Amino acid sequence: MPVHRLEVPLPNALPFAVGTFDTIGPLSRAPFPHRHTFHEIVHVTGGTGAHVVDLARWELRPPHLCVIAPGQVHHWDGARDLEGHVLLFTDDFLLDHPGDRDVLRRLSERPWLTLDGPARAGIGRLVTELHDEYRRAEPGVDTVLRSLLHVLVVRASRLDPTPSAPPPARAGAVAEEFVRLAGRTDHALWSVRAYAERIGVTPGYLTEVVKAATGRTPSQLVREARTHEAKRLLVKTELTVRQVADRVGFADPAYFCRFFRRETGVSPGAFRRGDDRG
Repeated sequence: MPVHRLEVPLPNALPFAVGTFDTIGPLSRAPFPHRHTFHEIVHVTGGTGAHVVDLARWELRPPHLCVIAPGQVHHWDGARDLEGHVLLFTDDFLLDHPGDRDVLRRLSERPWLTLDGPARAGIGRLVTELHDEYRRAEPGVDTVLRSLLHVLVVRASRLDPTPSAPPPARAGAVAEEFVRLAGRTDHALWSVRAYAERIGVTPGYLTEVVKAATGRTPSQLVREARTHEAKRLLVKTELTVRQVADRVGFADPAYFCRFFRRETGVSPGAFRRGDDRG
């Protein structure tokens, strides 16, 4: 799964950025599941579609405020004409108010906040002021941005949460179970059919619901899991390539070598020597 890191342009050179969906760039509305190494606060003022956070789907009915913690998986689904602002910042930027880290993580557990009444205008003014301060980049900008961000975090913590997403229907539960199993090392589960049998559905149904929930097919995710486990065994153990192939479900070592090269660009032996690991 892609992991995005914060890259900020000069002259600000701060571990912080704020802009519109257009100025931040296409990754601000990425339609594929991904995670960040930084915090993200999204202020949505217009648009249609849905935002999927940790497999919970939230329909867009702006205005909203969304808090996403480092490591949290999310993507936009069918989003059109998104309007609003995106704030990106690392833990390091919270040095003046370290307690905000815990508040942000609590907010990320109820990430979709609907802005009604006074909150709509108040949050809107704060985000606009953050954006203006960032763009002007005048002396003391870092201190002002940290202070305004702290106020935004405190105000967000006072908002009533949007009612929780409904309990996952069968399709959502099946997709969630697949994701859970795919994150484990189970040598009996190296094919989509094996996962489907374990969960108790057909391979076709599993493919349908996982693609809907994650934007990717089970076969893609299984290939990634096999490749990751093969890499781990090659680096962390002294197993032969034949033994590694067997551990990740390949009876034919030659076929495993072709698979590994296709997925990584190098042979198992070259990877073990560190040829593509710097």
